[in-house]
Amino acid sequence: MTEEIDKSSLPRHVAIIMDGNGRWAKARGLDRSEGHVEGVNTVRRITEVASELGIGYLTLYTFSTENWNRPKAEVDALMHLIVIAIERETPDLIKNNVRLNMIGDTSRMPREAYERLQQCIADTSHCTGLTLTLAISYSARWEIIRACRRFAEDVAVGKAAATDMDSDQAFDAYLSTAGMPDPDLLIRTGGDHRVSNFLLWQIAYSEIYVTDTFWPDFSREDFIRALYDFGGRERRFGLTSEQIK
Repeated sequence: MTEEIDKSSLPRHVAIIMDGNGRWAKARGLDRSEGHVEGVNTVRRITEVASELGIGYLTLYTFSTENWNRPKAEVDALMHLIVIAIERETPDLIKNNVRLNMIGDTSRMPREAYERLQQCIADTSHCTGLTLTLAISYSARWEIIRACRRFAEDVAVGKAAATDMDSDQAFDAYLSTAGMPDPDLLIRTGGDHRVSNFLLWQIAYSEIYVTDTFWPDFSREDFIRALYDFGGRERRFGLTSEQIK
C-alpha cells in the first residue's frame, strides 16, 4: 500500500495525539496500563511506516503535564513503560536510521527515567533519517511561557534586543522545536475534537485529521489513510484558491 503513495504529496512533519489507550483497555475489561502497553506496539509500527515513506519528522504526544495529575500508580507505570519501551526499541531505531528526540518539562521527570532516555537519545544522535520526537511532560502553554522567559533573559543580559522579536521565525528559535519544521499534519486518535495543549504555536496552519480509532488499534493502513487524506487537502495559508494555482 505504501508503494501507491505519491511521496511528493507527503507531509514533511506529522504530529500525533495518541489518545484512547485507557478506553481501549476498559472496553476489554483490562487495566488501563494494558492499553498503554498495547499503545507502544502502535508507536513501533507507525514509526516504521513513517521511516519507510521518508517522512522527516514524527512527533508523538507521549505524556502531557496534565497527566501528572492522574493516579500515581498509573503515572509510575507509564514512566516505567516509556523508558523500557524506548530502550528496547533503540537498536531498531538505529538500524532504521531514526534519530530520537525529546521535548517537554523534563525537570519533572524521575531522574533515572530522564537519564536513561537521554542515553537512548545519545545512542541515536548519529542517525540522519526520521526524527522521532517524544513530547514528555509537555504542555504548549508551558513551552510558550518558557520561550518568552528565555527571550527576556537574553534581553536582560544583552544577548538580544527587544526589537529582535519581530517575526514568527524569531520566536521559533526559543521553542523546544527550534530547528524543526511546523507539523503539516496533526492526527488525533480516539475521536475527540480538541488539540489538548499540544504544539499550539506550531500547528497554526496544520491540517487536522481525527479518527474514532483508539491508538492501540491504529494500524499502518489507518496511518496511510490519513496521509492520503492530507494529500487531497488544498493548503492555502490564508490565500485564495486562485492565488495558489
